[in-house]
Amino acid sequence: MKRKLLYLTIGITILCNAISCSNDFLNEKPYSSYAPETLTDDAGVEAALKGIHYTFGQLWTWADQQGWLCLWQVGTDVCSPGGIQGVEIPFFKYEDLNAENAGVSYMWSQCYRIINNANNALKTIGEEGDPQKTGEALFFRGYTYNMLATLFGDVPLLTEPTASARTDFERTPVAQVNEQIVEDLKYASENLPDINDLVSESRANKYMAMQALGEVYLRIGKPDLAEHILNSIINSQKLSLVQSRYGVHQNQNKPGDYFNDMFIYGNQRRSQGNTEAIWTFELEYTKNVTGGFTNAPQHRRVWVPAYHNVPGMAYEVNDPTEGMMSFYGGRGNGRMRPSNWVKYQLYEEGDMRNSEFNITREFHYNAPNWSATIGIDANGFRVAADSPNAVEVRTVKTGDRVINAPGDTLESMFPYTRKWDSYDPADGWGWTCIKDFPMMRLGETYLLRAEARLKNGDASGAAADINILRDRAFSEARIETNDPNIGKVSAGDIDMDFILDERARELFAEENRRMTLMRTGTLIERAQLNTESTIKGTISGLTPRILLLPIPLSEIQRNKDVQWENNPGYL
Repeated sequence: MKRKLLYLTIGITILCNAISCSNDFLNEKPYSSYAPETLTDDAGVEAALKGIHYTFGQLWTWADQQGWLCLWQVGTDVCSPGGIQGVEIPFFKYEDLNAENAGVSYMWSQCYRIINNANNALKTIGEEGDPQKTGEALFFRGYTYNMLATLFGDVPLLTEPTASARTDFERTPVAQVNEQIVEDLKYASENLPDINDLVSESRANKYMAMQALGEVYLRIGKPDLAEHILNSIINSQKLSLVQSRYGVHQNQNKPGDYFNDMFIYGNQRRSQGNTEAIWTFELEYTKNVTGGFTNAPQHRRVWVPAYHNVPGMAYEVNDPTEGMMSFYGGRGNGRMRPSNWVKYQLYEEGDMRNSEFNITREFHYNAPNWSATIGIDANGFRVAADSPNAVEVRTVKTGDRVINAPGDTLESMFPYTRKWDSYDPADGWGWTCIKDFPMMRLGETYLLRAEARLKNGDASGAAADINILRDRAFSEARIETNDPNIGKVSAGDIDMDFILDERARELFAEENRRMTLMRTGTLIERAQLNTESTIKGTISGLTPRILLLPIPLSEIQRNKDVQWENNPGYL
C-alpha cells in the first residue's frame, strides 16, 4: 500500500512531541527514547524524516489562531482583513508590530523546531548514510532557513542538534546563513530522487530543492544562477502545465475549467492528474489515515466568507442529486478578503483565473424553500421591510441573487477564491479543512524564471515566460473571440511590478504574499496599492522597519549571555 505523507505511527507522534514541544525554542531537549539520535536503524531514519514533515505541517495549522494564516496576506497588496481575530492586526496596522507579537514568536519557534528536527535526522543518518535521506533533511533545513533569513535577516545558524539548554546563541550574519542555505539546497538538488522515481509522491524530490534554490538565488542577487537552475526544471520534461480538464469534476460532468481543476480535492497530486505539481503537501482524513493531518488546518475558514450569517444562506444543503453538499465551498469565517485592487483592477477580461469557477463574485440564496420580505434602501442595500430607509419592499426567495446589507461585504459577502473550497458531510460545521497544500508548481517556476530573466536584462525572455502562462489563462477567450492576441504581453510591458502583478493573478491564495514582497524588497511600495478601508481603518505604519520582522522578545531575554540587538526600528 502506497505510503502517504502523514501516515504517521504512534511512534512518530511521540517523536515529534519529544523533539518539538519544548518552550525553549532554541533549546529543544529530546527526552524520549524515540528521539532520532537513539533510533539509528532504517526505521529510525524514516521516523526522523517523517517527523520533519509532521513538524512542517504544524507550521501552517495553528488552529487556535485563524488569524495566523491572514498575517501572511493582509497588509499587502492582495488582501484586507475581514472577520478579524487579533494576531494579524499588527500586520496591517504596522505601527503596532512589536517583538511581543504572538505570530512572530510562533513563526520563529516553529522554524527552529523544524531545523532541530532536521539536524537530529542528519545526525541519525550519519555522514555515510543514504544521500537521498540526507538530501531530504537538508531540503527542509535549507527551505526553513530561507524563510528565517527572508523574514528576520541575521539569525542563529544551527547545523547540529541542540540537546541541552543554552543562553549564548549568536545571530549569524545573513550572508553566512545564505551560504548554508545554498549549500543545503544544492546538495538536496543533486541527491534527492527524480519526481518520477519517488517511492511515495509525498516525499521530497529534487525539483522541490531546485525551485527553492532558484528563489534563494533571486533573493541574494544571483539571477544568472537562478535562471540556470530554473531552466533545468522547465527543460526536464518531467512537468507540464495543466492545459485540459481532468479529474473529479470532469468525471462527474460538472462545469469548470482546467485552472480550477488543479485545486479540487482529489485532483491536486501528480497521481491524480496534476502534471504541474512539484510539491503538494498531502493531508488525509484521520478517519482514513492515522495522523493524516496536524492540528486542524483553517485555510477554508480564513479564505471563504461567512456567507452563512446572511438570512437565506446555508453552508450545507441536502440536494436531491448530490446528497449533503455545499454550494459555496463549505463553512467559512471570512477572516480576510481580496483587496479592492484584486477584485476590481487585477484581472483583464477573458482571464480564466478570474472565471466563476476560480473566483465567486455572485451569491444566490440557497436555503431550501426559503423566502423573506425585505426592504431595499436608496443605495441598494438590504434593510428591514418596515425601515424608514426602505425605498422598495421586495420578496426574495431561494435562487434569487443575494441583496447585501450594509457591512455584509466586510466579512460575509465578498468575492473569494475557490482554491480552498473544502466540505466534508461528516463535518458540515467545518472545523477542519482537509485539503492538500499546493506548495510549488510549474506555473510559479515560469514566474521565477521571468523574474530572473528580467534581472539578467532579458525582458523579451521574461515576456515569453509570462506569455506561456497567459496562453493558458486566455485560451478560451481567444477561441471565443477569434483573437489570438488577447492577453499577450511584450518586452516593453515587463518590469518587476508587472511580474508581481502576474504572481498575484496566478498564485493568489497559494503564495505567501508577504514573503514574496519581503524577498523582493517591495512590501512598502506594493502595500500602497491596497487603500481599502476596514473596520480598523486603512493600512498604516509603512516605514522601512517592516522589511524585516522583529526578533521575538522572549528569545532576546532567554539568550541572556549574549546581548542581541533587535532589528532596526524594534525595541
